[in-house]
Amino acid sequence: MKNSLRLKRRNFIIGSSALLSASASHASAPLLGPSISTFRRFKLGNFEVTTILSGTRTINNDPQGIFGLNVSKEDFSKVSKENNIPDDRFQMFYTPTIVNTGSELILFDTGQNPEGTVSALTSAGYNPNQIDKVVLTHFHSDHIGGLRNSDGRIYKNASYYCGELEYEEWDFSGNDNFEKMVRPFEDEIIMINPGDDVVSGVTALAAYGHTPGHLAFIIESEGKQLLLGGDFANHYVWSLAYPDWELRFDRDREMAAKTRRKILDMLAYEKIPFIGYHMPWPGLGYVDNHKEGFHYTPASYQMML
Repeated sequence: MKNSLRLKRRNFIIGSSALLSASASHASAPLLGPSISTFRRFKLGNFEVTTILSGTRTINNDPQGIFGLNVSKEDFSKVSKENNIPDDRFQMFYTPTIVNTGSELILFDTGQNPEGTVSALTSAGYNPNQIDKVVLTHFHSDHIGGLRNSDGRIYKNASYYCGELEYEEWDFSGNDNFEKMVRPFEDEIIMINPGDDVVSGVTALAAYGHTPGHLAFIIESEGKQLLLGGDFANHYVWSLAYPDWELRFDRDREMAAKTRRKILDMLAYEKIPFIGYHMPWPGLGYVDNHKEGFHYTPASYQMML
């Protein structure tokens, strides 16, 4: 039996070597470099939902300077290794979302800059003048950075929405990005609160902690539901799986952890898919309970059925 296996292995190696030698005589195709799509579209009842990748970058400095501030380096490394990710660098994604209700085109968040968002928007088949409503989950720069450029507003035909509490908090902050990007809309921006509808089927949900007035949104059509989560959880392992791990950018870290647990419990119990602004591209996935925390599962073909 062993001799037979050795013979099969030898014949396989000889055959493989012959194939390699034959292929070496032909010119090989050039290396094209890494590639990634910039949009993904799916149906949700009668709505169409499109995630767009406004940007992505590798952050090579210490991730624990951002995530897991309240855990030991050993625990951080152990969890990273268990999830097959390095503990010394990570990939960040920035994912605005477009919801087409059939009568209105709604853009949630605008990316870090107008160039990346408009490019992804165009690749998805839209142009900025088609956007009817721009909805901001909160006012961190990677969510409001695509509102304006040197020529003024990008979405010239849109109305603008944000959380009332969020605006009140930033109104006197003196933040440069707020003053540059959001302040010009102060006389026209529409303030909303948890429970308010942007349109029928798009309802604001309190997700406080990351910022004082951070909002998520429940999207519902024909009995199908989806959560647009914004930044309630900022990494699929170091934040979502371990909701009590502190994040540097959470304004109120205790409240942010409570919010994560509350929303994740809801998603896991009700089996609602969600889009996370910084989740692995294309940003759509599911949540399950796991030990004392949660587990993230990227969507596969569920939204194609």
